[in-house]
Amino acid sequence: MKKLLSRFLGLIIIIYLAWLLVLLSATPAYAQVNTINYNSTSLENRDFSNLDLHGVTFVAAEMRGIDFHGSNLTNAILTKGVLLKANLEGANLTGALVDRVTLDGANLKNAIFQEATLTRSRFFDADITGADFTDALIDRYQVKLMCDRADGINPVTGVATRDSLGCP
Repeated sequence: MKKLLSRFLGLIIIIYLAWLLVLLSATPAYAQVNTINYNSTSLENRDFSNLDLHGVTFVAAEMRGIDFHGSNLTNAILTKGVLLKANLEGANLTGALVDRVTLDGANLKNAIFQEATLTRSRFFDADITGADFTDALIDRYQVKLMCDRADGINPVTGVATRDSLGCP
């Protein structure tokens, strides 16, 4: 009986030490280690041109006059942003969430917005020449306004702006 009790205590000690080793060697998990977050920041007139900003978040950021030309903003999140007179010429915003964004007076020439969500966003006086909006979600009212000035063919995708908007 004494031998059985000592084996049982030995087993308990081994399990306790193994548990302690696991607990002490555990490292925390980090979600999306490479994700950059510019939420609620002032980025007015900053130069983010020709950068890989895939998946970066710019929620509620002040981005008047920001320069994103030639940048990869695939799957980026730019909700509730102010991009007045921003430069997005040739930028790739495929799959981006650009919801509730003010793009008035922005340069969107040759930008790619394929499968992007652009609901409740404004494009007043934005240059959309050559922009590709294929399969993008855009409010009908904004589409109607953009169709009045849609022109050009995107040099990367080969899609006409009017066709990508579904203009008559």
